[in-house]
Amino acid sequence: MLKEITIGQYLKRDSYVHRLDPRTKVLSAVALITALFMINDLAGYLLMVFFLGLVSYLGQVPLSYLLQGLKPLLVVVVVTYLLNIFTVPGAVIWQVAGLTVTREGVVIGSLIAVRLVMLVAVASLLTLTTSAIDLTDALEKLLSPFKGVGVPAHELAMMMSIALRFIPTLLDEADKIMKAQMARGADFESGHMVRRMKSIIPLLVPLFVGALRRAEELAQAMEARCYRGGEERTRFKQQTFGPGDRLAALSVALVVGAVVWTRVG
Repeated sequence: MLKEITIGQYLKRDSYVHRLDPRTKVLSAVALITALFMINDLAGYLLMVFFLGLVSYLGQVPLSYLLQGLKPLLVVVVVTYLLNIFTVPGAVIWQVAGLTVTREGVVIGSLIAVRLVMLVAVASLLTLTTSAIDLTDALEKLLSPFKGVGVPAHELAMMMSIALRFIPTLLDEADKIMKAQMARGADFESGHMVRRMKSIIPLLVPLFVGALRRAEELAQAMEARCYRGGEERTRFKQQTFGPGDRLAALSVALVVGAVVWTRVG
């Protein structure tokens, strides 16, 4: 299940979405995530699902692969849904053993669950169609106007890029540790949810030790290559906006505008 997480992974393709300027994709992802928090009706959710499906098709990202990456989020979605249906007051539709399910709780819980799934889908599509290097350069350029007020644009972009690149590495490390402990008799799959969560605790110590070791090796490698930050740093590949970027930005603007219109209307 750990390898099914798609955030932080890059799927190399020669598609329309892959060829877009990384800055366009970052700004579009931010706009779509903002729009997700503004949706309050079924029409808005259907529009967003259709648009994300279109982006997945144009980016040559198999829908099955994208949905597979949502499996690790299932526990969070279910817990969030249950908390809402049992705690939100409203018209009672079912009551047993002191627990009350309300119509408003079911509606709100369902909308929040769908919103969480689409948030992960947007983030996954961004990282699946944008390499870590391009994403770093895009973030640095987007943050560069704030350098005048003391914002370390290059350092922040580098940290975010390293964090994204460490996600699949740490997942692979966790998977190896889990298989090693299973070979020694550890059981991570049987029992109820609380027991399975407790069985994962022994994974944390070797995982953190491995993460710190990898971070130290990375720091030493960067220092050995005389890395001194973004000052006077040149780039082999320059990022430029093209007609495809303008079309993508217009499409995202129309989707966000439609969401705002449905909310206001």
